Amino acid sequence: MVTGFQYASRAMVGAREGQEDNCQFAVISPAGGGTVPLERRPVARAGTLLAVLADGMGGHVGGAEASTIACSSFVSAYQDASGPERTRLAAALDTANRAISAALTQDSALQGMGCTLVGAAFTDQGLWWVSVGDSPLLLFRDQKLYQLNEDHSLAPLLDRLAANGEMTLAEAESDPRRHHLRAALTGDGIELVDLSAAVVALQAGDVLLLASDGLEVLAHAEMADLLAARAGDKPEDLVIALLAAVSAKRAANQDNVTVMAVKPVFDR
Repeated sequence: MVTGFQYASRAMVGAREGQEDNCQFAVISPAGGGTVPLERRPVARAGTLLAVLADGMGGHVGGAEASTIACSSFVSAYQDASGPERTRLAAALDTANRAISAALTQDSALQGMGCTLVGAAFTDQGLWWVSVGDSPLLLFRDQKLYQLNEDHSLAPLLDRLAANGEMTLAEAESDPRRHHLRAALTGDGIELVDLSAAVVALQAGDVLLLASDGLEVLAHAEMADLLAARAGDKPEDLVIALLAAVSAKRAANQDNVTVMAVKPVFDR
């Protein structure tokens, strides 16, 4: 049985002018009494560990504002909601989107801002998530890396065209539209939402990653090899190693990168 979660996060600006990503962890009291202060303890043992990450868009000021608003309102709304995990996650997402709408109403200078969002609730039963956009939720298990949530960019559609022979794989991978979003939190209606249909049971040795899409300068195979080589490392060491691998790529237009890592702790 899962008895707790180790967790950590790190971020880098990359080649951008500023940081437009935001992320938060919160430990939600099982008694519904609100959040338990995280302080700097490495293991969450009381209630649900909530993780949320948003990747802003709309320029540095607007993007940073949108991602900050989304994460803070998501955590608060999840804390205040009741019912099953799916219900609470859906309510938190809706609140985050409405909070962005309210901010746009109050400040016209923020017009055009928005963000992606991926939120995950880790309980002793397993993992639930909700996401909009292209920020991946990844599971490393048995030496392999899996993306759990849907990608709401044009990348999957281009890859499907390539698989059907309507364009080459090289054309799909280099298409300038590849990272265009089909859905995001902008304060308006949300076109696409991925809300997990059932809990994902966790296993010993699992590593869960929430990330902004800047991490995808690393291929899944590269990330899997890194995580396999560091199987015994704590989440803090894993996120540092992943960002170091991104930096080593020296990508000219490297986007902001934020990585959150969670490892379940089991009874011995």
